[in-house]
Amino acid sequence: MPEITFITGGVTAAQGFSATGEHVGIRRNRARRDLALVVSEVPASAACMYTQNQLKGAPILVTREHMENGVAQAVVCNSGNANTCAPGGVELARDVCKLVEQYVGVPAQDVIVASTGVVGQPMTLEPFASGMGRLADSLEATPTGGRRAAEAIMTTDTVAKEAAVRFPLGGKQCKLGGMAKGSGMIAPNMATMLCFLTTDAAISPVALKRALATVVGDTFNMLSVDGDASTNDMVSILANGMAGNPVIETCMGAEYEAFVAALYQVAANLCAQLARDGEGATKLMVCEVSGARTDAAAKAVAKTVVKSTLLKAAIFGADANWGRVLNAVGNAGVAVDMAKVDVNFRSKRGIIAVCRGGMGVAFSEENAREILLDDEITIQIALNSGSETAKAWGCDLSYEYVKINGDYRT
Repeated sequence: MPEITFITGGVTAAQGFSATGEHVGIRRNRARRDLALVVSEVPASAACMYTQNQLKGAPILVTREHMENGVAQAVVCNSGNANTCAPGGVELARDVCKLVEQYVGVPAQDVIVASTGVVGQPMTLEPFASGMGRLADSLEATPTGGRRAAEAIMTTDTVAKEAAVRFPLGGKQCKLGGMAKGSGMIAPNMATMLCFLTTDAAISPVALKRALATVVGDTFNMLSVDGDASTNDMVSILANGMAGNPVIETCMGAEYEAFVAALYQVAANLCAQLARDGEGATKLMVCEVSGARTDAAAKAVAKTVVKSTLLKAAIFGADANWGRVLNAVGNAGVAVDMAKVDVNFRSKRGIIAVCRGGMGVAFSEENAREILLDDEITIQIALNSGSETAKAWGCDLSYEYVKINGDYRT
């Protein structure tokens, strides 16, 4: 597999992409950017995945229409209002795309539109109309432009989330980057989770769609903060081909696999950032499952573990309550030989075995607590029944989570 190197830049790391974010008046707080714009110099192959929640935001309905031909050239996303269950939402989303066409020159049907924020609140076109010109004028093909865009899509996030890599394809150096937001209402079933990815690699819409679906299944769909899937979730990717590599036409071969590997690295990095910044979180929680009979079983166990409220609370309290891990494994809805299960807790401070063959082993509670006081905890689960593996990302459950969500609208 070719070398994949992490670089700076986010959505502007790849050649031919510019981005920005400004405050246009959707949010009351003038210190918060609330409208992001990402533009490719040329039309790009594009693919999206959306929430499977039956209730979908108006922007998703419009983006689905625009994506039927697998081509896009711009992304526009506002924060502060979800444009869901609000009067005139679809018309508003379409009008926002028309504003992008007016001020940037990208055809409205080639715009991916997204929103995030409170559901059920009315929103008007006025802030978009008054701010789009300023937004277009501030576009930059620089890390600064990418960072402004990443800040503009934040809701309860405490930090902007960006990642990018460089990797070789067909004798050319390609780049792939992205930005994401999401802090609560996260259990992607493609939560409030948005991710926008860009690459200068050349790949067909069909191959790009398959690559995205493959990677989402191993990353964003293995992420949970609180177990609630949102109405506006979307992961999108634009591939403008400006790196000049031979076009990846099919979903097989070394070049396709190299592209998928690079996409996975960016998505997994963003998953870890999203989980670490979960609402009220103090610790990133990672579950690594090995020895499962099937890929589906490995994923089911890993995600059930990171979603366990009891375990999340124990991790917050640095309590090595391994019984809660086994309880989650047994509740995963897949066949597991519980008499074969081994469990370790690991952090930068060390590793400790707490369960072997479905039974507890003697360990130092003091040492275990020291390990669990770290800000990144890995739960290693060996099912010892097969060869399949999976990884899931989550976070602990703190008092602050209830406080944040108890007065979210106020």
